[in-house]
Amino acid sequence: MGTEIERKFLVKPEGDWRQSERQIHCHQGYIATTAPCSVRVRLLGERGYITMKTKRDGIQRDEFEYEIPPADARHMLKAYCNAGVILKTRHYVHHKGILWEVDVFGGENEGLILAEVELESPTQVIDLPDWTTKEVSDDPRYFNALLARFPYKSWSYCPPE
Repeated sequence: MGTEIERKFLVKPEGDWRQSERQIHCHQGYIATTAPCSVRVRLLGERGYITMKTKRDGIQRDEFEYEIPPADARHMLKAYCNAGVILKTRHYVHHKGILWEVDVFGGENEGLILAEVELESPTQVIDLPDWTTKEVSDDPRYFNALLARFPYKSWSYCPPE
């Protein structure tokens, strides 16, 4: 069984994260977002994925992800992801031996930059990069499934960076 242990942070628009090792464009949408799990379709570059994630227990949850043909992912995004498709560019950044994924959102979520880091245990200690600001791991507004339905640009209040 797959388990995801992840922390999420807001990111300053400028910083050395912009000199990332690799960048890739991502389109992702949600077929289902109701309890007990969400079902996500993602086109990451030219690779397709379908993922099921359970409800969070703190920063931990079950996650099952499988690669699918890119044509299938494109079809599912268009035909079944009615809440909207999230557009973002993912930057892969190593900081003190840990891989960070910095997502620069576009479309209806433009202006939002989030960093995610996957951990080996919920108690793992990490050194935060100076380009991170507020931790939003427990704030559901920043969950991608909710950003698809309630985009960042539509928020009446956008928190400071």
